[in-house]
Amino acid sequence: MRPMRLDMAGFTVFREETTVDFTDADFFALVGPTGSGKSTVLDAICFALYGTVPRWGGARGLANALAPSATEARVRLVFESAGDRYVATRVVRRDGRGTVKTANAGLQLMPPGFDVTKLDTGLSPEDLGEVLAGTPAEMETAVLEAVGLPYEQFTSCVVLPQGQFADFLHAKPATRQQILVNLLGLGVYEEVQKRATERAGKAEARLEQVDRILAGLTDVDDAALAEAESTVTRAHELAGAVAAAVPERERARTATREAHAALAALDADLAVLDAVRAPAGVAEVARAVAGARAGVDQAAKAVALAEEREEKLRGELAGAGDESALRLLLKAHADRDRLTGEVESVAATVAAAEAEHEATMAALAEARAATERAETELEAAFRAHEDAKTADQAVALRAQLTDGACCPVCEQVVPRVPAVPAGSAVARAVAAGKAARAASDAAKRRAQECDTAARERERALVRVRAQHDQLRDRLAEVDAQLAGAATAEALRHDLAEHARLRTALDEAAGAVRAGRDAARRARGAFEAAEEGLRAAWREFDTVRDRLARFGPPAADRDDVAAAWTGLAGWAGGEADRRRADRVDLVASVTAAEAAAEAVEDRIAGIFAVAGLPPDDDPVRAATVAVERAEAAHRRLVERREQAAELREQRAGHERETRVARALAGHLRANNFERWLLAEALDVLVDGASRILRELSGGQYDLVHDKGEFFVVDHHDAGLRRGVRTLSGGETFQASLALALALSEQLAGLSTTAASLESIVLDEGFGTLDAATLDTVAATLESLAARGDRMVGVVTHVPALAERIPVRFEVRKDARSARVERSGL
Repeated sequence: MRPMRLDMAGFTVFREETTVDFTDADFFALVGPTGSGKSTVLDAICFALYGTVPRWGGARGLANALAPSATEARVRLVFESAGDRYVATRVVRRDGRGTVKTANAGLQLMPPGFDVTKLDTGLSPEDLGEVLAGTPAEMETAVLEAVGLPYEQFTSCVVLPQGQFADFLHAKPATRQQILVNLLGLGVYEEVQKRATERAGKAEARLEQVDRILAGLTDVDDAALAEAESTVTRAHELAGAVAAAVPERERARTATREAHAALAALDADLAVLDAVRAPAGVAEVARAVAGARAGVDQAAKAVALAEEREEKLRGELAGAGDESALRLLLKAHADRDRLTGEVESVAATVAAAEAEHEATMAALAEARAATERAETELEAAFRAHEDAKTADQAVALRAQLTDGACCPVCEQVVPRVPAVPAGSAVARAVAAGKAARAASDAAKRRAQECDTAARERERALVRVRAQHDQLRDRLAEVDAQLAGAATAEALRHDLAEHARLRTALDEAAGAVRAGRDAARRARGAFEAAEEGLRAAWREFDTVRDRLARFGPPAADRDDVAAAWTGLAGWAGGEADRRRADRVDLVASVTAAEAAAEAVEDRIAGIFAVAGLPPDDDPVRAATVAVERAEAAHRRLVERREQAAELREQRAGHERETRVARALAGHLRANNFERWLLAEALDVLVDGASRILRELSGGQYDLVHDKGEFFVVDHHDAGLRRGVRTLSGGETFQASLALALALSEQLAGLSTTAASLESIVLDEGFGTLDAATLDTVAATLESLAARGDRMVGVVTHVPALAERIPVRFEVRKDARSARVERSGL
């Protein structure tokens, strides 16, 4: 499996759409600060293929795929495997209840030569190629067939997660053995043992079933076969005898049928001839037609007279004038009388209204004059009130004066002070003013009332005058309508004549309808009489047609009764002649029946000799006897063949049971699994040693002893030491060699022929010293230079990254992580 392109959106730290193009990156590094998202790129590759990531802890960690606050994550991986190009897609969504589920998963086989850059043009999923899987459940099998490795082996051979790179090298023998069992699929032999046990049980069950069937196959010996063959022979002999007798029986039966047919035909002819009778009442049919024709003529004359009178009355009614116009003129006379009275009445009302209006206007003028007088008196009261205030002030000053003293107002000597009047002039003026105001208000109210009354009288007068004018206009119109018209008495006389003529016309129309009904009834009676005559002739023709084969005489078509009489007489004579021939036919029938019974008795004797009951169809019965005998013979032969086949099957089931039981017994022993593990470990260590020798420049070989790993140092006289004594760089080389050998071993043992075309190491290179780091870099360069697979590393060590030609720099800000390519 070789990744070509990775697209992410909303996946963990890659909130925004991000693309990593591995197309020509044979040796690359994912670099960037710690926590920037380097390992997340590898997580996305695993997730696109298998729907999970090693550090998530299984399917329950699916929520880790979503970026913070994101509701959807999309991952799409384009990869090559064994020469084919595929695209894997997974979409994860969070629903309204916060549950995270896989919304879409699919794997498609892309067309040959498909340009990966076209993915940026927004192609629909249907354009990406053949659909191999469309659901998460289908993805597991489809990815296994495409990649060749299940998830556990993929993360041990292609993408090696951080912290697990040297686990296999340093593991205990028992742990390493279990890892090999899981990775190499040795558990399949336990499954083989289970299936062998199941197959043995099924074979034993089939063996028991065959024995039961064989126990039921009795009476299949040679004696039974000879008896069946004898029965077949006797059945064929019976069929031959019946075949010889049946044609004679058929000839006798045919003769009997022909004799019976001739007798029946003669009896049928007699029945037809004896049935010829003239229908009752045939003589009265012609007379009924003549009487009905006379009734039709009489009814037609009555209708003509009634129609003539009706037409005459219509002419008189039309000459009497238009009845509607006469009624309108008579109504106009009545309207003129009524309108004349109404005009006189309304004229009197107009005169009364005018008198009331004039009286109201006089009262209004008088009220207005009284109002003016009250206003004048009110103004005089106001002036008297002012004078009274001056007088009261003078009186008040006078109370301070004494005779011969100076006046404080005019500063002149007052020889004698006048006497002070009793009461206040202002109070008297106020009282007079109130009285004047009350009189003014009353006068104004009176004037307002008179004005309102005058307005109402004026409106009433206008209405009455308008009504009077309308009545006069309507009277003028009626007079114009009646100009030159007849008097009301003459009009009433004309209308009475109209009524008389209409009544007479209705009576004439009734007479026409009654005459037409009578004419229809007469025509109906005539048609019924004619139909009776035609029916008599039709019945005659029908009876004569039935007698056509006997040659009846010609009929008189003018008299139906005579025709019937002649036909009935001729039929009686023909019947008498045929009764004489019937005696000979009865004797022929008796002789034919006796011959047929003799043949039937002989056939019944043949069946009695064969031990079979007689049958109405002896040929069929003989054929059935032959078929039954042959069927019984065939069933016996088939049962003998079935018994032979079952004996062969029983032998096969016995062999299958023995083999399955033996295989299950062998696989139950632990020695077989230990032998397989030892062989696998030998092959694995031999391949890893070859790779380690190449990576270390010929210094180290890898060996194992009782499950423990050792290295042989050729630079130290072939010293053998444990792998835990190796330095960091040496440990990296040994672990890498084991990883490569393990991947090759898995490819050899995998039933899916895995294509291991890439390896990606997610390892903490920052813990290595400079010398070890240099060894690691040289080892990776040597591995990449072999050219048999893509090599990728995840690191944040600049010294290592600088030695790798292609670098994918991963950076992260507050919003999202992003990937940029640098180098070649």
